Amino acid sequence: MNTAFLRAAALSALVLSTAARADEPQTTAWRILADLTTEIGPRLPGSPREAAARDWAVARLSALGLANVRSEAFPIQGWVRGEEQSRLTAPYPQALHITALGNSAPTPAGGISGELVYFPSFQALQAAPEGSLKGRIAFIDHAMRANQDGSGYGPYGQARRQGPSVAAAKGAVAVVIRSIGTDHNRDPHTGVTNFAKGAAAIPAGAVSNPDADLIARVARTGKPMQLALTLTGKPQANLPSGNVIAEVPGRDPSLPAILLGCHLDSWDLGTGAIDDASGCAIITDAALRLRAQGQPLRTVRLLWAGSEELGGFGGQAYAAAHADQPHALAMESDFGADRVWRVRFRLAETNRPLADRVAAALAPLGIVRGNTVANGGTDVEPIIERQKLAVIDLDQDGTRYFDLHHTPDDTLDKVDPAQLEQNVQAWTAVLGIVANEPGPLGGQ
Repeated sequence: MNTAFLRAAALSALVLSTAARADEPQTTAWRILADLTTEIGPRLPGSPREAAARDWAVARLSALGLANVRSEAFPIQGWVRGEEQSRLTAPYPQALHITALGNSAPTPAGGISGELVYFPSFQALQAAPEGSLKGRIAFIDHAMRANQDGSGYGPYGQARRQGPSVAAAKGAVAVVIRSIGTDHNRDPHTGVTNFAKGAAAIPAGAVSNPDADLIARVARTGKPMQLALTLTGKPQANLPSGNVIAEVPGRDPSLPAILLGCHLDSWDLGTGAIDDASGCAIITDAALRLRAQGQPLRTVRLLWAGSEELGGFGGQAYAAAHADQPHALAMESDFGADRVWRVRFRLAETNRPLADRVAAALAPLGIVRGNTVANGGTDVEPIIERQKLAVIDLDQDGTRYFDLHHTPDDTLDKVDPAQLEQNVQAWTAVLGIVANEPGPLGGQ
């Protein structure tokens, strides 16, 4: 191929790229989201890319004119991904699409093989006799389905969060789960698992939903199954992480601040667009729009937390470092970028009129008032509980969130700019009220 053709092709690609960027939304939220996922990409806790993301965030938030921008370092018990392969070797040889779970112990470099024992649910695994899995590999199935509020993640997520530890206690040499997700793609979902104190850590992975369907079909035949598994990812102690903090200063520094949370880190299969670059983009654009309306009464502090995915380490570090600094109210965005459909509160009864004002301001955006108590999110919960803060949750539509969550498909193209903008408008409306409220904002 001649060089003139190559130059022409490169110039054409550059023109198309420039045109595509010109066609993209130019809101601050979109630019943060697009640039973070493009320039940094995956941000596994404790990794060099998470460190690069902190430097990027400090530079971007400073350039946007926010005050007191800094990074606050802390060490973590991290985890490093390795080789990932799995194959059903009997009764029907089939390659499986698998990913390791965070905190998985490694197999030997050459992998392991063993009988695969099928459990239709986490509860079925719990009911298995002690010692019944000695030398075997457990497979944990489940029946998670999509819903608007994402409530299935709690109960069905037990298969990932606790399943490997339970299987290890019953003698299993490894565990494989159906991905905690609602899609039908052949993309496995990663995520963290935790081994109980004193439990032996074992290799743990998740297969895609179609591969889990395959295993379930084979299990129904009653024929013995054999699995070959290689997962060489491993825990690694004392890795560097950190939080990034920025502020919109208030007119009255004596009033406790409003805390807005998101997390900067992400899993490493995709680029962390919905989980949680979009959350950081939303809260930052809203804070800047609040500032554009005039200096608020209260300081608004942004917490771009680190290492949420491996156990909420950023939120814990923030609560410890800022325990003596009073906060009034906390909010978090960490459920993608689809439209906000519901608002929930945790406010003192005396602040019911404030809640009424917030609900009324959100109604034109199609947001309804919920009747359950707000809880914040992983990155703000530690300081909420320590200081008994007021909380407001802006609940996003989670119908498709677990199609993408922790998968290679968590990329920028999955974000709808119009729905992202509705999020920013909702957050700006809430901040316009709570950041200018002079009275106490105590939680329940």
